[in-house]
Amino acid sequence: MNRLNRHEMAARVAKDIPEGSYVNLGIGLPTLVANHLPKDRDIFLQSENGLLGMGPAPMAGEEDYDLINAGKQPVTLLAGGAYFHHADSFAMMRGGHLDFCVLGAFQVSVNGDLANWHTGGPEAIPAVGGAMDLAIGAKRTFVMMELLTKQGQSKLVERCVYPLTGIGCVSRVYTDLAVIDVTPRGLKVVEMVDGLSFDELRRLCGVPLIASSPDA
Repeated sequence: MNRLNRHEMAARVAKDIPEGSYVNLGIGLPTLVANHLPKDRDIFLQSENGLLGMGPAPMAGEEDYDLINAGKQPVTLLAGGAYFHHADSFAMMRGGHLDFCVLGAFQVSVNGDLANWHTGGPEAIPAVGGAMDLAIGAKRTFVMMELLTKQGQSKLVERCVYPLTGIGCVSRVYTDLAVIDVTPRGLKVVEMVDGLSFDELRRLCGVPLIASSPDA
C-alpha cells in the first residue's frame, strides 16, 4: 500500500479547508498544513499565542524568533495579519469564532472522543495547552495522525484509555492510510490510499467501519 507521508497528509487536510475559513493548527503534524493551503483561497490562520493571519513557515535563514506559533516554531505573517493578547486569542477560541481546528491525537474513539495531551506514562509531561478550548470551541475539529502507533496498535479505538481532551468533538480523521468521518452511525471511510482494501483497513483499525460505497 502507498502510505501518505507527512506532507501528503497535510496537503490532504488543506484541500478540505474552504475559502474564508478561520482555522487553528495544533502543535506537531498539523502545523504542516500551513505550507499546503491553496494560494487561490483566502484562509485565516489563528495561533493561540495571539496571531491572526499567520502564513507558512519562513525560508531557511529568514526566521524571526520574535514571530512564532504556539509550538515556538518561527512563522510568517501575511499582509493584514495582527498580533493580540493571549486572553483575546482564547476568547476567540472559546467563543465559537473558529471554523476549524486541526489537532494531533494519541487516540480517537468511534464516537469522536479525543485524547491528545497525555498518555499517562510516568515520563510524560502533561501539557494540555489550549487543546481543550480548541476541540470544543471550533465549529469542526479535524484530527491529523498516523493510523498506527509504533507498536502497530490502532489509534482509532472503541474507547479512549488516555485522559480525554474533548468528548464527541472530532468530525473527521486524516491518517496516512485513510480519511474517516465520525458520524452518528459510526466511523465512515471517505477514502483510502491506493493498494489498501476496505477489509485490510478494518483489520488494521480493529473497530467497526462503514464503507463509503456498497462495493468498497
